[in-house]
Amino acid sequence: MLSVHKRLSAVFSRFSAKSAALALLTPFTAYLLMQFVLGAQLSDFSLRAMVGNAVCIGAVYALLVAVIGSLSAASLVCHLVFGIWAAANSFVFAFRGTPILPWDFMALGTAAAVAGSYDLTPNLRMIVGLILVGCGIFALVKFRPTFFGLGGRLIALAIAAIFASMVAFTSLLSDKTFKPDVWSQMGSYKKGGAAAVFLRNLDFLEIEQPESPTLDQLQNTVDALPADPLAITEQVPNVIAIMNESWADFEEFGNLTLSEPINEYISSLPNSIWGHCYTSVFGAGTSASEFEFLTGNSMAFLPSGSIPYQQYVISPSSSLASTMKANGYRTVAIHPGELTSWQRNLAYPLLGFDTFKCETDLDVPISYERDYISDETSFEQIIWEYENKEPNEKLFVFNVTIQNHGGYTEPDYPAQVTVTGAEGAYPKAEQYLTLAAKTDDAFRRLVEYFEQQEEPTIILMFGDHQPTVEQEFLDLAYGVTQDGMTMEQYMDKYRTPFVIWANYPLPDSQLNDSSLNFLGQYLLRYAGIEQSSYDQYLWNLQKTLPAVTFVGYTDTQGNAYSHLETNDFTALIEEYQAFQYNNLFGKSRRVSQWFSPVPVL
Repeated sequence: MLSVHKRLSAVFSRFSAKSAALALLTPFTAYLLMQFVLGAQLSDFSLRAMVGNAVCIGAVYALLVAVIGSLSAASLVCHLVFGIWAAANSFVFAFRGTPILPWDFMALGTAAAVAGSYDLTPNLRMIVGLILVGCGIFALVKFRPTFFGLGGRLIALAIAAIFASMVAFTSLLSDKTFKPDVWSQMGSYKKGGAAAVFLRNLDFLEIEQPESPTLDQLQNTVDALPADPLAITEQVPNVIAIMNESWADFEEFGNLTLSEPINEYISSLPNSIWGHCYTSVFGAGTSASEFEFLTGNSMAFLPSGSIPYQQYVISPSSSLASTMKANGYRTVAIHPGELTSWQRNLAYPLLGFDTFKCETDLDVPISYERDYISDETSFEQIIWEYENKEPNEKLFVFNVTIQNHGGYTEPDYPAQVTVTGAEGAYPKAEQYLTLAAKTDDAFRRLVEYFEQQEEPTIILMFGDHQPTVEQEFLDLAYGVTQDGMTMEQYMDKYRTPFVIWANYPLPDSQLNDSSLNFLGQYLLRYAGIEQSSYDQYLWNLQKTLPAVTFVGYTDTQGNAYSHLETNDFTALIEEYQAFQYNNLFGKSRRVSQWFSPVPVL
């Protein structure tokens, strides 16, 4: 006991006022350096953010002290580490539009493949930060660092453990200050701190493996799938899928009278199937809708706010594109926006697309609605792809439009569609409705073009989510305010239209409801494309549960259910979750033959 007391006395005898000040200030000054290099403004700083990040940084600093044995040397290294961390985030943000996120470390191979594209020229803040670190080196020489023995190192290690525990096992970072903004991660890093918000993003990686059913039980389900013949066409068709930004059908609810109908042409198109589907997002979150449609997976089984393209599509993944590719199609993705938006430039090739064209790659004259490329231009690019393909080549095009993107605040925008009796009352909604009417007209021209083509072609268009407009308009459209909604009415907020048309005869059927994760199966079947076991499973599941989304799910009678309740459908939901988990996170236990496309060409 006396020996321990002597060792502690020896440690603290070296702990001068200067040392105490250095130990206490280092986590805070490292935070300030990190945020300065990151590009944060004075208005971004807050006491809560400073304290939360200081604890995170303090854990690293104490660990460095334990390893190095010197307060001053560890302080220098700590500032260097978090300065480099901030610079790295700045470089990555400049390259792809998001800072470094936890799931990036699961895709280091992809990162290495594109690393040559980075411009590593330091900006002014980085240079100033480097100068400050240089001043730190000079101060270190003057400071004459004192090195601790084993006792001091163990104390530092204990402090590191305490700080780490505060981060991991307390509510320290649960405050909204540190909540990631999935639409603006860099904004979150600047306001909440690049250390604390990065750690908060770890919440999105927590995907628990379902306890049941087992792999053997899932295999039994696959073996028992009923035979359901495809609607084989005489010729294999070109396949076009259009996800139309914010395309909605507010007239469906029967509570609005508009100066002119929005979907007049599309909803009455001959030889077409018009219906409605449920999404998992409202107002934003386009990539989540893409993910559901292309893969058949549901956001219902992923963390709230997660972004699959950035977190889970980190290696070659099965999708409609990979299925089409295995069946001899050339696969093209078109999004007339920024190349790196939602990290599509990395996700699309992994999903099986041969080509991805963004706003700078379009081959047709460009027209705009507000500041966004028009649907007319998007659809003209589809025609260009068709006219410039090789003879006898079959084409699969996935086009994500951008014309109807929010917000709807363009000054002096000519509103051609208004709410009868309330003209001018809802300027955002009127702007949106006018844009949606132009979508109807642009789609008409696309159909008229392919009506004249001899090659069989099938087209599906659907909405990714409803738009964010005045809440008063939404209340009017739904016929109920949000606080008075039933579960069925609440799901109406996540309801969008879809249309399937072909220049060859389609099955004479009407699809009342679906959801985006099931919608692709109709496209495959009406095109005569052989489905994988997973596709067949989804096709069979939707006969009982026509819609499964993050919000809830519906039965064939139109009743809606929350994922929080237990009912007669719970076993089916758990089975679907188990299939999806195996598909996305099964790793060595992934049963690849369930998800692999079956080529028939």
